[in-house]
Amino acid sequence: QEEIIFEEYYRCYCIGGKDVRIMPYEPRNPHHLRYTSDFKPTPEKLAQMEEIVLRINQYLGYDFNTVELALRDGVPYAIDFCNPAPDADLASVGPDNFEWVVETAANFAIEKAMAQKPGEDNLTWGKYIKRASAGQPLI
Repeated sequence: QEEIIFEEYYRCYCIGGKDVRIMPYEPRNPHHLRYTSDFKPTPEKLAQMEEIVLRINQYLGYDFNTVELALRDGVPYAIDFCNPAPDADLASVGPDNFEWVVETAANFAIEKAMAQKPGEDNLTWGKYIKRASAGQPLI
């Protein structure tokens, strides 16, 4: 395992395997200042990070998760990507991020409730489990 000495760091919420919020995050700051970093990713880098976050969550089948990405020399490295109960406290993430998490999670819960079919499997199975159970190559 290699230590990634990063120039930029992002905590990325993913809800429903489709909605992503990329938040600049500075884990070296005191807890209450971690979401106040001033990293400025390009639109291309944001798109790349969003694609990474979506792929990880869809592969693992997570409906609610955060992925932490450290950028070194412009290359994103997934540092922590199994966090299905992430911190979303208003005092930690700030009002804009908090509002996004609450609104997006509520909309996803309503969407799942409306799509629920009695007597059927309504769970989210990730691509990994689907492929493994079908005896298909995992990648």
